[in-house]
Amino acid sequence: MKFGIFGSNYQVEKQNLIKRLFEKLFSIEAEIYVDKEFYTFLTDKLKYKPSVKGLLSGDTFDLDIALSVGGDGTFLRTAARVNKQNIPILGINTGRLGFLADVGSNELEETLDEIFKNYYKVEERSLLRLHTQDRLFHGYNYALNEIAILKRDTSSMITIHTSLGDDFLTSYLADGLLVATPTGSTAYSLSVNGPIIIPQSNSFVLSPVAPHSLNVRPLVIPDTTVITLEVESRNEYFLVALDGRSEIFPAGTLLHISKADYTTKVIKRYNTTFYDTLRQKLMWGADARSRP
Repeated sequence: MKFGIFGSNYQVEKQNLIKRLFEKLFSIEAEIYVDKEFYTFLTDKLKYKPSVKGLLSGDTFDLDIALSVGGDGTFLRTAARVNKQNIPILGINTGRLGFLADVGSNELEETLDEIFKNYYKVEERSLLRLHTQDRLFHGYNYALNEIAILKRDTSSMITIHTSLGDDFLTSYLADGLLVATPTGSTAYSLSVNGPIIIPQSNSFVLSPVAPHSLNVRPLVIPDTTVITLEVESRNEYFLVALDGRSEIFPAGTLLHISKADYTTKVIKRYNTTFYDTLRQKLMWGADARSRP
């Protein structure tokens, strides 16, 4: 079984978990491939040099499973590397909250045993695709969480003229606008009071960032909708961020956002559900008064 390991380069204090990961993979006789940059981090910063089958330096590779070691940001970067290759990704959490990277330290060995026995489920997560006439976003133009349209270097708000298909919706006067997937509904969108959407919902959500009018609220739309945005800005530029990867665009650019033609495959354990994750990560039902 071929495992590819992609990791965060900032988790020096998590080196024991990383070593446990490699030791477990060695014990089940897995073929181990490691992202070249992460392997440099292991050898230079952690002084740990595991024996591996090879290093991954490009965006094309032959793997059965991709392991993302870090937080949700690391998972998003791993998903961008995997791209359209249909390789399922398991998120191992060494960060903080972790909705995507939800396998904790105490579950590591047991989860890998289950994967080796082919006892796991794969969820397909929708992505967003950004299209502009001149391909102004020069990098990977897909987002698993959200596409954010944001003001830049000024206190002035921007105006975002928004159409859904052939229908004009409104002109948002705000600090920005988020177009989020169900996966992204628990990320940036949640912090601006967007709704939580279960991963199996065929929906996207438009969540304004600090809108000028209190009447403007997040809107859930079918994921078959093509969203067209045109931005006015006093300083003639605005920011477009896809899962945190940002570029500057000139005002007046037409942005077309639609559902991607492929999905990201996310590995989940059979004994966990999205509702379990919500209760655990958001502490639903927890009572601080019961703590010692």
